[in-house]
Amino acid sequence: MKIIEYGLLVFLGSGLIQSVHAGSIWDQPIENAVDNVSAKVYRSATCGCCKKWVQHMKQQHFNVEDIVLEQRALQQFKHQYGIADNLQSCHTAVVGSHVVEGHVPAADIMRMVKEKPAISGLSVPGMVTGSPGMEMGGRKDPFNVVSFDESGKVSEYNSYTDY
Repeated sequence: MKIIEYGLLVFLGSGLIQSVHAGSIWDQPIENAVDNVSAKVYRSATCGCCKKWVQHMKQQHFNVEDIVLEQRALQQFKHQYGIADNLQSCHTAVVGSHVVEGHVPAADIMRMVKEKPAISGLSVPGMVTGSPGMEMGGRKDPFNVVSFDESGKVSEYNSYTDY
């Protein structure tokens, strides 16, 4: 039994467990990324997942300005940018002329920056289990990234089922 326990410790200590996570959408390097993309992130002081999403954006080489607002001011900000209640999450970012709501992967934001679609922005409504700050062991719920425009039209931008 001692040999098995020692082998497990060596395996765990070797970093192999970390490499399993290295393939997720949250930490894969973005191919053909645009340099010097800035994002102003507006969030509540009390939300821990927002801090982890900001960290995700910085790791993907976005220039992030992290702005903390009172909850009431944050809600007003979301409405000012036309984010419908059913598209809202915990934090909002402004990237160029677009708005990004919730746990949108950096790769999708970079795609939006490069393609410059005629949309208001992107959203991952709600709080998706498996996204930064919303980890629950190995559980990763499927989710959609949606685009939305000024008229209220919502379309699927990307979909994640196995990430």
